[in-house]
Amino acid sequence: MTPLTDLIPPAWSSYFAPFEEELQNIDAVLSRSEETIFPEREKIFTAFEETPPHFLRAILIGQDPYHGPGQAHGLAFSVPFGEKYPPSLRNIFKEYAADLSLPMPTSTDLTPWAHEGVLLLNTCLTVSAEKAHSHRGIGWEELLQKVVYSIAEAHENLVFLLWGNHAQRFSRSLPLQKHSVLTAPHPSPLSAYRGFFGSRPFSQTNRILQQYNHSPIQWKLP
Repeated sequence: MTPLTDLIPPAWSSYFAPFEEELQNIDAVLSRSEETIFPEREKIFTAFEETPPHFLRAILIGQDPYHGPGQAHGLAFSVPFGEKYPPSLRNIFKEYAADLSLPMPTSTDLTPWAHEGVLLLNTCLTVSAEKAHSHRGIGWEELLQKVVYSIAEAHENLVFLLWGNHAQRFSRSLPLQKHSVLTAPHPSPLSAYRGFFGSRPFSQTNRILQQYNHSPIQWKLP
Protein backbone atom coordinates (compact mmCIF):
# COMPACT_ATOMS: atom_id res chain seq x y z
CA MET A 1 0.00 0.00 0.00
CA THR A 2 1.48 3.32 -1.07
CA PRO A 3 1.85 5.77 1.85
CA LEU A 4 -0.26 8.91 1.57
CA THR A 5 2.88 11.03 1.75
CA ASP A 6 4.04 9.44 -1.51
CA LEU A 7 0.76 10.21 -3.26
CA ILE A 8 0.95 13.99 -2.89
CA PRO A 9 1.75 15.59 -6.26
CA PRO A 10 5.33 16.93 -6.23
CA ALA A 11 4.21 20.49 -6.97
CA TRP A 12 2.23 20.49 -3.72
CA SER A 13 4.68 18.61 -1.51
CA SER A 14 6.09 21.73 0.15
CA TYR A 15 2.61 22.68 1.38
CA PHE A 16 2.15 19.30 3.08
CA ALA A 17 5.72 18.76 4.28
CA PRO A 18 5.37 20.64 7.61
CA PHE A 19 2.40 18.44 8.48
CA GLU A 20 3.85 15.05 7.62
CA GLU A 21 3.14 13.66 11.08
CA GLU A 22 -0.55 14.61 10.86
CA LEU A 23 -0.79 12.94 7.47
CA GLN A 24 0.90 9.81 8.77
CA ASN A 25 -1.60 9.66 11.63
CA ILE A 26 -4.48 9.81 9.15
CA ASP A 27 -2.81 7.14 7.06
CA ALA A 28 -2.55 4.88 10.09
CA VAL A 29 -6.30 5.17 10.69
CA LEU A 30 -7.09 4.41 7.05
CA SER A 31 -4.69 1.47 6.96
CA ARG A 32 -6.30 -0.13 10.02
CA SER A 33 -9.80 0.17 8.61
CA GLU A 34 -11.47 -2.99 7.31
CA GLU A 35 -14.17 -0.97 5.55
CA THR A 36 -14.23 0.04 1.91
CA ILE A 37 -12.96 3.59 1.63
CA PHE A 38 -13.84 6.15 -1.06
CA PRO A 39 -12.24 7.44 -3.15
CA GLU A 40 -9.69 4.76 -3.88
CA ARG A 41 -6.30 5.58 -2.40
CA GLU A 42 -4.71 6.71 -5.67
CA LYS A 43 -7.44 9.34 -6.12
CA ILE A 44 -7.39 10.91 -2.66
CA PHE A 45 -5.28 13.85 -3.85
CA THR A 46 -6.80 14.21 -7.32
CA ALA A 47 -7.81 17.82 -6.62
CA PHE A 48 -4.16 18.73 -6.12
CA GLU A 49 -3.08 16.64 -9.11
CA GLU A 50 -5.47 18.41 -11.47
CA THR A 51 -4.83 21.97 -10.25
CA PRO A 52 -1.14 22.83 -9.80
CA PRO A 53 -0.35 25.68 -7.40
CA HIS A 54 1.01 28.03 -10.07
CA PHE A 55 -2.33 27.86 -11.88
CA LEU A 56 -4.54 28.40 -8.85
CA ARG A 57 -7.26 31.05 -9.06
CA ALA A 58 -10.01 29.82 -6.76
CA ILE A 59 -10.53 27.27 -4.00
CA LEU A 60 -13.98 25.71 -3.71
CA ILE A 61 -14.46 23.83 -0.44
CA GLY A 62 -17.32 21.43 0.20
CA GLN A 63 -17.74 18.80 2.90
CA ASP A 64 -17.20 15.04 2.45
CA PRO A 65 -16.66 12.78 -0.55
CA TYR A 66 -19.67 10.90 -1.89
CA HIS A 67 -20.06 7.59 -0.05
CA GLY A 68 -21.73 5.56 -2.80
CA PRO A 69 -19.83 3.22 -5.13
CA GLY A 70 -18.40 4.72 -8.30
CA GLN A 71 -18.97 8.33 -7.28
CA ALA A 72 -16.05 9.91 -5.41
CA HIS A 73 -12.96 10.46 -7.53
CA GLY A 74 -11.07 13.08 -5.58
CA LEU A 75 -12.75 16.29 -6.74
CA ALA A 76 -15.34 17.92 -4.49
CA PHE A 77 -18.92 17.51 -5.80
CA SER A 78 -17.72 15.81 -9.00
CA VAL A 79 -18.51 12.27 -10.14
CA PRO A 80 -17.06 10.44 -13.14
CA PHE A 81 -18.73 10.95 -16.49
CA GLY A 82 -21.64 8.57 -16.94
CA GLU A 83 -22.67 8.49 -13.28
CA LYS A 84 -26.05 9.82 -12.20
CA TYR A 85 -26.26 13.36 -10.85
CA PRO A 86 -25.93 13.30 -7.05
CA PRO A 87 -28.50 15.70 -5.56
CA SER A 88 -25.90 18.27 -4.48
CA LEU A 89 -24.35 18.37 -7.94
CA ARG A 90 -27.76 18.72 -9.55
CA ASN A 91 -28.37 21.78 -7.38
CA ILE A 92 -24.96 23.20 -8.28
CA PHE A 93 -25.86 22.83 -11.94
CA LYS A 94 -29.25 24.50 -11.39
CA GLU A 95 -27.45 27.51 -9.93
CA TYR A 96 -24.84 27.36 -12.71
CA ALA A 97 -27.58 27.47 -15.34
CA ALA A 98 -29.42 30.33 -13.64
CA ASP A 99 -26.27 32.32 -12.89
CA LEU A 100 -24.54 31.98 -16.26
CA SER A 101 -27.58 31.57 -18.55
CA LEU A 102 -26.20 28.25 -19.75
CA PRO A 103 -27.94 24.90 -20.27
CA MET A 104 -27.64 22.22 -17.62
CA PRO A 105 -24.42 20.26 -18.24
CA THR A 106 -24.65 16.69 -19.44
CA SER A 107 -21.30 15.76 -17.89
CA THR A 108 -21.02 15.19 -14.14
CA ASP A 109 -17.20 15.42 -14.20
CA LEU A 110 -15.88 18.76 -12.91
CA THR A 111 -12.31 18.18 -14.07
CA PRO A 112 -12.60 21.09 -16.56
CA TRP A 113 -13.08 23.43 -13.60
CA ALA A 114 -9.97 22.01 -11.97
CA HIS A 115 -8.07 22.70 -15.18
CA GLU A 116 -9.33 26.30 -15.02
CA GLY A 117 -7.53 26.77 -11.72
CA VAL A 118 -10.32 25.86 -9.28
CA LEU A 119 -9.09 23.61 -6.46
CA LEU A 120 -12.10 21.38 -5.74
CA LEU A 121 -11.49 20.43 -2.14
CA ASN A 122 -13.51 18.71 0.57
CA THR A 123 -12.94 19.25 4.28
CA CYS A 124 -12.39 15.47 4.53
CA LEU A 125 -10.70 13.64 1.68
CA THR A 126 -12.01 10.14 2.48
CA VAL A 127 -15.16 8.41 3.68
CA SER A 128 -16.27 4.86 4.47
CA ALA A 129 -18.64 3.27 1.97
CA GLU A 130 -22.30 4.06 2.68
CA LYS A 131 -21.39 5.98 5.86
CA ALA A 132 -21.70 9.72 5.37
CA HIS A 133 -19.37 11.88 7.47
CA SER A 134 -17.62 8.76 8.78
CA HIS A 135 -14.08 10.18 8.55
CA ARG A 136 -14.70 13.37 10.44
CA GLY A 137 -12.50 13.41 13.47
CA ILE A 138 -9.61 11.39 12.03
CA GLY A 139 -7.58 14.53 11.32
CA TRP A 140 -8.45 15.62 7.80
CA GLU A 141 -10.13 18.89 8.78
CA GLU A 142 -7.26 20.03 10.95
CA LEU A 143 -4.65 19.05 8.38
CA LEU A 144 -6.43 20.69 5.47
CA GLN A 145 -7.04 23.91 7.39
CA LYS A 146 -3.28 24.16 7.86
CA VAL A 147 -2.59 23.34 4.22
CA VAL A 148 -5.17 25.84 2.99
CA TYR A 149 -3.68 28.50 5.27
CA SER A 150 -0.25 27.78 3.79
CA ILE A 151 -1.68 28.10 0.30
CA ALA A 152 -3.35 31.39 1.20
CA GLU A 153 -0.12 32.74 2.68
CA ALA A 154 1.83 31.84 -0.46
CA HIS A 155 -0.67 33.36 -2.90
CA GLU A 156 -2.57 36.59 -3.40
CA ASN A 157 -5.93 37.43 -4.91
CA LEU A 158 -7.57 34.02 -4.68
CA VAL A 159 -11.32 33.56 -4.47
CA PHE A 160 -12.49 31.14 -1.78
CA LEU A 161 -15.92 29.60 -2.27
CA LEU A 162 -16.99 28.07 1.04
CA TRP A 163 -20.19 26.04 0.76
CA GLY A 164 -21.71 24.92 4.03
CA ASN A 165 -20.83 25.30 7.69
CA HIS A 166 -17.93 22.85 7.63
CA ALA A 167 -16.25 24.70 4.76
CA GLN A 168 -16.88 28.09 6.33
CA ARG A 169 -14.85 27.14 9.39
CA PHE A 170 -11.81 27.39 7.14
CA SER A 171 -12.31 31.15 6.85
CA ARG A 172 -11.27 31.62 10.47
CA SER A 173 -7.63 30.99 9.61
CA LEU A 174 -7.44 32.78 6.26
CA PRO A 175 -5.47 36.01 5.72
CA LEU A 176 -8.57 37.76 4.43
CA GLN A 177 -6.74 40.97 3.49
CA LYS A 178 -5.09 39.09 0.60
CA HIS A 179 -8.10 37.24 -0.79
CA SER A 180 -11.86 37.27 -1.30
CA VAL A 181 -14.31 34.86 0.32
CA LEU A 182 -17.76 33.93 -0.99
CA THR A 183 -19.91 31.91 1.42
CA ALA A 184 -23.15 30.07 0.77
CA PRO A 185 -25.12 27.21 2.30
CA HIS A 186 -24.20 23.73 1.16
CA PRO A 187 -25.94 22.78 -2.13
CA SER A 188 -27.48 19.71 -0.51
CA PRO A 189 -31.27 19.48 -0.91
CA LEU A 190 -31.44 20.02 2.86
CA SER A 191 -29.94 23.51 2.63
CA ALA A 192 -29.79 24.74 -0.98
CA TYR A 193 -33.01 26.74 -0.61
CA ARG A 194 -31.58 28.61 2.38
CA GLY A 195 -29.38 30.77 0.19
CA PHE A 196 -27.31 28.63 -2.14
CA PHE A 197 -29.82 29.20 -4.91
CA GLY A 198 -29.44 32.80 -5.99
CA SER A 199 -25.92 33.21 -4.60
CA ARG A 200 -24.47 33.49 -8.13
CA PRO A 201 -21.07 32.05 -7.16
CA PHE A 202 -19.79 31.61 -10.71
CA SER A 203 -20.37 35.13 -11.98
CA GLN A 204 -19.34 36.57 -8.61
CA THR A 205 -16.04 34.72 -8.76
CA ASN A 206 -15.33 36.06 -12.23
CA ARG A 207 -16.28 39.59 -11.21
CA ILE A 208 -13.74 39.43 -8.39
CA LEU A 209 -11.04 37.90 -10.58
CA GLN A 210 -11.50 40.70 -13.09
CA GLN A 211 -11.08 43.23 -10.27
CA TYR A 212 -7.79 41.47 -9.55
CA ASN A 213 -6.88 41.84 -13.24
CA HIS A 214 -7.07 38.07 -13.68
CA SER A 215 -8.79 36.38 -16.58
CA PRO A 216 -12.22 34.93 -15.77
CA ILE A 217 -12.80 31.23 -15.24
CA GLN A 218 -14.42 29.44 -18.13
CA TRP A 219 -17.14 27.64 -16.20
CA LYS A 220 -18.94 26.18 -19.21
CA LEU A 221 -19.18 22.39 -19.11
CA PRO A 222 -20.21 19.98 -21.87
